Amino acid sequence: QVQLVESGGGLVQAGGSLRLSCEASGRTISYYAMGWFRQAPGKERESVAGINWTGRSTFYADSVKGRFTISRDNAKNTVYLQMNSLKPEDTAVYYCAARTNIAHTPEARDYYYWGRGTQVTVSS
Repeated sequence: QVQLVESGGGLVQAGGSLRLSCEASGRTISYYAMGWFRQAPGKERESVAGINWTGRSTFYADSVKGRFTISRDNAKNTVYLQMNSLKPEDTAVYYCAARTNIAHTPEARDYYYWGRGTQVTVSS
């Protein structure tokens, strides 16, 4: 079993930055693809970014491309999401997820382990 705990969310003004962390415990995630998803009130959960097991392949939703960066530190069993130039439409609960496969996908159904989420609120 893998437990995922997100941190780093909060309230920030538009144009600001936040860095989310996702710390895994229970077993190593070194060979798992990881993803960040978000869900805003009244909307479906959507993929934000994904990273393969080595960190050399990444995916970004068009809405965050150029502003968000996903990275991982396998030695620390942690995945990060650096979010810059935040917009009010980025407001959502952000979830970290682990896939028991080395390749990332943007499909939530492909991820087996999920964290409880961290709230990100961007004020205008």
